[in-house]
Amino acid sequence: MKVKTILISQPDPGDKRTPYHALAEKWNLKIDYRPFIQVEPVAGKILRKKRLNILDHTAVILTSRNAVDHFFRVVEELKIELPTTMKYYCMNEGVSLYIQKYTVLRKRKMFFGKGREPEFLEMLKKHTKEKFLFPCSDIRKDSIPNFLTENGFDYTEAIMYRTVNADLSDLADVYYDIIVFFSPADIKSLFDNFSDFEQNKTRIAGWGKTTNMAISEKELVNNIPAPTPDAPSMVAAIDNYLQIANK
Repeated sequence: MKVKTILISQPDPGDKRTPYHALAEKWNLKIDYRPFIQVEPVAGKILRKKRLNILDHTAVILTSRNAVDHFFRVVEELKIELPTTMKYYCMNEGVSLYIQKYTVLRKRKMFFGKGREPEFLEMLKKHTKEKFLFPCSDIRKDSIPNFLTENGFDYTEAIMYRTVNADLSDLADVYYDIIVFFSPADIKSLFDNFSDFEQNKTRIAGWGKTTNMAISEKELVNNIPAPTPDAPSMVAAIDNYLQIANK
């Protein structure tokens, strides 16, 4: 069956040109964006009651823009003045550049990986004397805290934001040829909103191993898995699929 419509379970990028725009033009597709999950802040006063003291730490691990936003939000809510000696360890360069939205940093206070978690963890091994703060969501992978614990790091995990389901009730009677999922939380939101969801003729595109596992657990079929050797991005995976489905 040919594909005409795709739903991306992420926020609309607005007027910014993205690879999905090029994909839509190439195949004459209608592509809509709708986040299946949303982030809610944990108030600074709640973290204070839990005896979190940011200034007890010498370094912060930041894995995403959400983590950056909520770390600095909490700093502002608690009226904390961060010392110039505070160090920032970022998953990739994009996150490190985003920090400059909030503060001016010297290069010696900034460390970042190459985008892949194994390289980031190897980098942390060189800095075992730091006392790390790990701002995160209530839904996160275990790999970083497990690594820190197993390697004897001094660290504090602080849940500064929570991931909750978005209200998708207006999509109840809307059909898409492909729905694109990027996390297990997206799958959870789908079934929390529509407990009787059946895949039928809808094709599913799922990003990453954990998303694929969540899809399988719900007895759905991941028709367009990514990344793969032939499709390092979701756009490439969908494009490969369309070369067969829409030929």
